[in-house]
Amino acid sequence: MTHAIDRLAATIEERKSADADSSWTAKLLAKGADKCAEKFGEESVEAIIACAKNDRENLKYEAADVIYHLGVMLAARDITLGEVMDELDRRAGVSGIDEKASRN
Repeated sequence: MTHAIDRLAATIEERKSADADSSWTAKLLAKGADKCAEKFGEESVEAIIACAKNDRENLKYEAADVIYHLGVMLAARDITLGEVMDELDRRAGVSGIDEKASRN
């Protein structure tokens, strides 16, 4: 079975070449990476607010929006969700403290 994140990644990749009038993803990408980053930020704030209000239902919706907009923002810079998953795999089993220290 294909995971939702895999389907999302494939859809975003497919929409990179779509007509901006027919696809929200293509429309965002046509506006450039700065606009994609702005939308990601907006959705992140909405998720933060839902969490702070303990609004579980809305938090699920907003979290899905955050993940979608993260994928679009990454696509705007030609980074795939697969590359991010690979980075998460690389970090598996490593203390967050150690991983952060290794970046210096």
